[in-house]
Amino acid sequence: MNKVDFNLNGKIALVTGASRGIGEAIALTLADYGAHCILASRKAESLQRVADEIAARGGRADAIACHMGDLKQIESLVGEIRQRYGKLHILINNAATNPYFGEMLGADEGVWNKTFEVNLKGPFFLTQQAARLMIESGGGAIVNTSSINGLRPAPFQGIYSITKAALISMTKAFAKELAPHKIRVNALLPGLVDTHMSKAIIDNQRIYESVMQMIPMRRHAQPEEMAGAVLYLVSDAAPYTTGAILVVDGGALA
Repeated sequence: MNKVDFNLNGKIALVTGASRGIGEAIALTLADYGAHCILASRKAESLQRVADEIAARGGRADAIACHMGDLKQIESLVGEIRQRYGKLHILINNAATNPYFGEMLGADEGVWNKTFEVNLKGPFFLTQQAARLMIESGGGAIVNTSSINGLRPAPFQGIYSITKAALISMTKAFAKELAPHKIRVNALLPGLVDTHMSKAIIDNQRIYESVMQMIPMRRHAQPEEMAGAVLYLVSDAAPYTTGAILVVDGGALA
């Protein structure tokens, strides 16, 4: 029996939403295990900070600014990866937004469009573009950062929850279609994590205490606690895992 291997040496990995939070933690971990990381987000300055930290830890990373709701920028991103590296092995669709915290009855079309553009439309077309390059590269692994809200919609996060549910369905659909091309597609479903997006919950004592009652571990997670799950899903430790949803939520859905 072969030794379980998490080594990513020689792999080119694209991580979106890599300038902070879960995306940053994932990028640092993938680079620690040998991947050459391409970091993508809207702000180049924030990305460069993460790239510099990876370099300081002995890893390799490049920063490329890209708005995941803009199809032309997505095409340009993948085109630049093709031109620079000629291959792609790992894609982490982590970029997301949640511009509206409130009842769905009060949401307007602009909120709906922005949330769907970044959380679903962007990941779909980036997966489409990246998968074509992965096929040329001999295969690969894709992880979509969804949320436990995709299985159990959260109060005041209805539209966000809908996009995350759709992302789970997209994961399974791509997993079936891309399996013959040696591309595995899985989803990470975090619970409450200390990120910029979750501050509306963590910083509100009343809401936070209510949420804690639903988490058996009685605490929220730090971004780095998501990275190990992603490392497993993209590595050779998970060669038969595709179409899976991996919940990392402190027991909230148990």
